[in-house]
Amino acid sequence: MAERVRRSLTLLWAFVVVSAIILAVGGLVLGAALGGALRQQALDDARLALSQYTNGVLAPRLVYGTELRVGARATAFIRADLVERPDILSVKVWRADGVLAWTNLAPERIGRSFPLSGHLSEVIETGKPKAELEQLGDAEDAVEAGLGKRDVIEVYAPVISGGEVIGAYEVYADASRLEESIAGRKGVIWIVIASVFAVLWLLLLLLARGASITMRRQTAALRERSLALSESYRLLEESSLEAIESLNATVEAKDPYTAGHSLRVQRIALAVAGELGLAPKELDALRFGSLFHDIGKIAVPDVLLTKPDRLTPDEYEIMKRHSAEGARIVSKFGRLRDSVPIIRHHHERWDGRGYPDGLLGEDIPIAAAIAGLADAWDAMTIERPYQRALSVDEALAEVRVNRGTQFVPAVVDAFFAALRKRPAEFGIPEALTAAAS
Repeated sequence: MAERVRRSLTLLWAFVVVSAIILAVGGLVLGAALGGALRQQALDDARLALSQYTNGVLAPRLVYGTELRVGARATAFIRADLVERPDILSVKVWRADGVLAWTNLAPERIGRSFPLSGHLSEVIETGKPKAELEQLGDAEDAVEAGLGKRDVIEVYAPVISGGEVIGAYEVYADASRLEESIAGRKGVIWIVIASVFAVLWLLLLLLARGASITMRRQTAALRERSLALSESYRLLEESSLEAIESLNATVEAKDPYTAGHSLRVQRIALAVAGELGLAPKELDALRFGSLFHDIGKIAVPDVLLTKPDRLTPDEYEIMKRHSAEGARIVSKFGRLRDSVPIIRHHHERWDGRGYPDGLLGEDIPIAAAIAGLADAWDAMTIERPYQRALSVDEALAEVRVNRGTQFVPAVVDAFFAALRKRPAEFGIPEALTAAAS
């Protein structure tokens, strides 16, 4: 859970960082777009204003029918008007064939022919005015470049007469005020955009921080709840085991001759399992399975458990039900679920003649086979009303004889190996261990 929460918080803060990058890029793109739109709008305003100037002031004095004529009176008027318009640096009047018909600067250029290109050519062809911010530097603009104004507004407007384009005006205006206005407005735009996007990101940051705090609180609450549930489950398991142990004690109390049998079977089974290298989970299952292997006898009538004589065939059939009944009882407890096969199959035989399912050979769970041999050993070596206890030699001989018939061969081999190492676990004095060799 902690790892999932940590990963979720990492993704959340990564999202915040990525959002900041996206907002910054979006702000730059938006600012550039608005700046471009502002610049274009300023140029459109300048084009409109200068086009109105050429059509309203210049055209009536230069156009005669379908011809462009610039006389002394027109020249004097235009020069005087330009004095009143210091923002206009230069005016050129072009004929449609590329001849410079008039200009207020360097009049020696009047009458010269220049190649028609760029906006000038486009305006003469289409009859639509054009405007741009331009850096002076062409040969044709050498005189205007000498005015000391690097950036100018250059407007081209058609000279129209009788619906035909007979020439064009080329007007240069000082762009400094326009540039200052654009720069000031761009500054405002960038400040507004930066402020709005910063506020948006701060809000996102606050939301992420709130979500992070909430997630951490919920995680802490879930952890506490999980610990409480784990403790409750542990106590429930303990109660369940205590209940099973009580049932198991009840079974042994019915037969005083088998007192301590379950603990002895458990001790022997774990010793044998140690030789076979069972995994920790299998050992845990065997620990409980061997201890509660006979718990199903709680359902067997007391008269059979305490009968001093051998059981009749019918009574034996009833007794044989205890392994399946024990598995049914233990299966109700989750903690003991892995022990169910051990309890059910500890009376199976290698030759398939065991009960309750007649499992054969390798089909028998190894832990059940271990519990079965430990159970048989203890049964052979304790005194009962209907059966005397076998001596150590006799019991060991029985185990050897039944290797590969009743008992699983690998389990028998492990049994003898464990007996030689830890004879006390089997209730045998060390002096007698030579018989196990």
